Amino acid sequence: MTDHIKIRALSGKWSIRAAGAVIAETCGALELTEQGYNPVIYFPRDDIAMAFLDQTEKTSHCPHKGDASYFSIITKNGPIENVAWSYEAPQEALVEIKGHLAFYLNDKIAIEQV
Repeated sequence: MTDHIKIRALSGKWSIRAAGAVIAETCGALELTEQGYNPVIYFPRDDIAMAFLDQTEKTSHCPHKGDASYFSIITKNGPIENVAWSYEAPQEALVEIKGHLAFYLNDKIAIEQV
């Protein structure tokens, strides 16, 4: 792992609400902290209702983590665009986040410990 990025398992159960609906619950959340950024919580893909997410064309690259793919959440009020991302093939030092998604917080997305 790089010196400025740390990953730790979070205790307890965590959930994601999108437009008020629970789309994920897990006891397997990971917190990634990277120097200079706010901590980010990653949820295992298997614990997310992926039927509500559509992969988009957006991508980005982090020299430490690798290439990210983005997802929109489809709600009854319309999509929440590019609100989640995943490193499908992360750098070897950060392989723990493979198979996990992280979400941008906004007025339609809430991440909570339940």
